[in-house]
Amino acid sequence: MSFAYLELLDEGEGVWRVTLQRTPGNAIDQTMYREIAECFNHPDRYMADVRAIILTGAGKHFCTGNDLEEFSTMTPENGTERMWRVREGFFAIQDCPVPVIGAIQGTAIGSGLAVAAACDVIVASTKAKFGLPELSVGVMGGAAHLARIGPQHMVRLMFFTGEHLPAQTMVQMGAGLIIVEPEQLLDEALRIARKSASFSPTAVRLAKQVLNRVENMDLKTGYEFEQGFTVRMSGHPDAKEALRAVRERSTPHYRPLDQAWTLEA
Repeated sequence: MSFAYLELLDEGEGVWRVTLQRTPGNAIDQTMYREIAECFNHPDRYMADVRAIILTGAGKHFCTGNDLEEFSTMTPENGTERMWRVREGFFAIQDCPVPVIGAIQGTAIGSGLAVAAACDVIVASTKAKFGLPELSVGVMGGAAHLARIGPQHMVRLMFFTGEHLPAQTMVQMGAGLIIVEPEQLLDEALRIARKSASFSPTAVRLAKQVLNRVENMDLKTGYEFEQGFTVRMSGHPDAKEALRAVRERSTPHYRPLDQAWTLEA
């Protein structure tokens, strides 16, 4: 499958960059949602030896939200399938087998905010702004995604006012964003992605599944769940290799990705 609205670039060392390419604002339509779902559900089909992904937008803005033309033609009859396509795109990023680092410049509002929030880590420019203007265009959605980034009072402020908040203001309110100058945005995202890609590819993919599973568990249940995979991972050679490298202060040499290591296997 070739992508009309996504550009894939090999950054080396297991890191790939995926760029939203629907300028000027990278607004997302149904075709683009399908492409996002395909790319992030099946990254190994399109990105060789992928171990981490940077997700960013082309041009001045990350993503200005859903294509408003699609809202104007949405009805109770066609809306259910359209909303399923939207969810499919967001959740593909969240459930992507490898870590996804969002590099956010300019505007990330509505669906653009949800795409950013679906990432594992968010690096934002000092000029980045986030918003949920859903009420202003007669729709709902995005609050649950925003709650992955920051506290409820911030979520409700942004939802009930529709105001676009600067990334720095969001951090002051408790948002989990990394703020850098615009010229440092991709470098910082690349640094984080390369660090993640330097670990055992099998362990990182298993960890991504574990983190997604424990996100909505209570502390005791979640920690017990994690401990179970500590025990299980102890049987993989990469666990002992990581420990050896730490003790000897040397570079670890991990085995190639073992696709059989999943939560259900």
